[in-house]
Amino acid sequence: MFIVSQNVLGSDSRAFRPSRFVYAMQPDHRSPARDKAATARSAKAGPTARAISESAPVAALLARARALDALDRQLRQPLPDALRRQCRLATVQSGRIVFLASSPTWAAKLRLHQNAILAHARTTSGLPIEKFAVKVAALPPVPREPAKPKPLSKASAEHLRQVARSLSDPELRAAYLKLASLAE
Repeated sequence: MFIVSQNVLGSDSRAFRPSRFVYAMQPDHRSPARDKAATARSAKAGPTARAISESAPVAALLARARALDALDRQLRQPLPDALRRQCRLATVQSGRIVFLASSPTWAAKLRLHQNAILAHARTTSGLPIEKFAVKVAALPPVPREPAKPKPLSKASAEHLRQVARSLSDPELRAAYLKLASLAE
C-alpha cells in the first residue's frame, strides 16, 4: 500500500505537479500487527494521510490519462494501419491537439491527414480544436499480451516425478509433483 500525505501535494489540488509527487510515494513494509495499528492511526489522522487512489489530484490525473487514451484510440482509428502504429496522441490543450510521431517521415504522413483528424477530433471530443501539431519523439511502448506458457511434455513430467521420488523433503517433493501434474 502506498501512502501519500496531503501536505506533500499542497492544499491546492489544481497546482499538482507529478515531479513534486515522485518522492512522496514510499512502499509500506509493515508487519500485520503494525499494519492494523497504522490503519487505526490513519483513520484517526483524518485527511492528512490517505491511500494514493483516494487522492483527488491522482484520481484527476488518472481520469485525464484514461480520457486521452480513449480519444487517442478514436482519432487513430481512421488512419492507415502503418501510420496508426507510428503515432500517438500526446495532449489536447487550449484548442490544440498534439500528436507524437516516431520519425520525421511519419510526422509528415500524419500531417497529410491533419484536416480529417481535426474534424474527427471536434466531433468526438466536443472541444473547439483549431490547431494541430506533430512532434517527433520516441513513442511510449505498447504493452504486449503475455505469451501463453508452453505446456510440459510427458517426458518432462516423468523426469519431475522421478526427481520427486528421490527427494526426502516432503514440501519439495509436493512442489515437484504439483509441477509434474501440469503436463499435457
